[in-house]
Amino acid sequence: MIRIILSGGGTGGSVSPLLAIAQEIKRTRPETDFLFIGTRKGNPEKTMIKSFPYIKYQSIFSGKLRRYFSLRNFTDLFLILKGFFQSFFIILKFKPQAVLSAGAFVSVPLAWAAWILNVPVFIHQQDVRPGLANKLMAKISRKITVSFKKSLESFALNKTILTGNPVSPKILTGDKEKAIKRFNLKSNLPCLLIMGGGTGALEINQAIEEIIPDLVKFCQVVHLTGLRKGIGKFIHSHYHQIEFLPQEGLADIYAVADLVVSRAGLGALTELSVLKKPAIIIPITNSHQETNAKYFAKQKAIVLLRGKKINSQELLSKIKELILDNKQRALLSLNISQLASIEASKKISKVVLENISAWA
Repeated sequence: MIRIILSGGGTGGSVSPLLAIAQEIKRTRPETDFLFIGTRKGNPEKTMIKSFPYIKYQSIFSGKLRRYFSLRNFTDLFLILKGFFQSFFIILKFKPQAVLSAGAFVSVPLAWAAWILNVPVFIHQQDVRPGLANKLMAKISRKITVSFKKSLESFALNKTILTGNPVSPKILTGDKEKAIKRFNLKSNLPCLLIMGGGTGALEINQAIEEIIPDLVKFCQVVHLTGLRKGIGKFIHSHYHQIEFLPQEGLADIYAVADLVVSRAGLGALTELSVLKKPAIIIPITNSHQETNAKYFAKQKAIVLLRGKKINSQELLSKIKELILDNKQRALLSLNISQLASIEASKKISKVVLENISAWA
């Protein structure tokens, strides 16, 4: 029996790759038992793992170390310490052979507890620029996998491996007809998918709210707002608002979408790459998302919109331009597909399985 702890949360970006890796490990080693350690709020990780009955969920206290002055830096230290002791006893009880994280603050106390108990820690660096959580776990990690060649220079070369970013096999099984039936879509009208990541994007939602009456004149819209981030009650047969979709439902919507508007979390960018979807990307300013988006834009794989405040009219103009220009969408589709990493899950799973140790 192989036992592996997965850990992430707070955003969907730190959860999606872990689920993709878990599916691949389960495929090759079906006897594997998984435990997912997430945040106490469980948003969105608890919702995301519901469709994986072989993954159990447990929460711990966690905090965030901010790179600026905040009184919460002091109070969060106590939460992190509490999370460390919780992790210590969880590991003693579950007896895992590995702990795997894709970068999240909830994983930091768990990783250090695992290291003290001599359990191998593995981290995956999704974004081009390493986050603080992965930096805090890097020194105690057995192996580090990265999505981009550029990220190799951020970690010790003797234990860092270029793999690409994992994507769930469920995303590849989308059924266009299911989406058309579910949302009563018209097959002869272009479909626009708008999403803001696992927790939604309030700024994108607000910008879309301003231009919905214009959007529905030339396309039909499926809008994933994020949990409890719905917008006004605009009713039109071409506009469909939903808070959250599991991977199977999202796969169906991807299959029918002609264009996608999204943030620049690498989980979303990876899915768009694998599925060859033309996209308008709006990164969160002053974050790792900007670095991701710049990289993709440099490859001419996306249309990038930047700025502290989203210009709704500029967004409307870009959407209309791309929806009406099949050749431009086809070129974006070709370019973004060149950045896909289909084998990433297999590569990371192999790294983990080859380096795990037995717990007596």
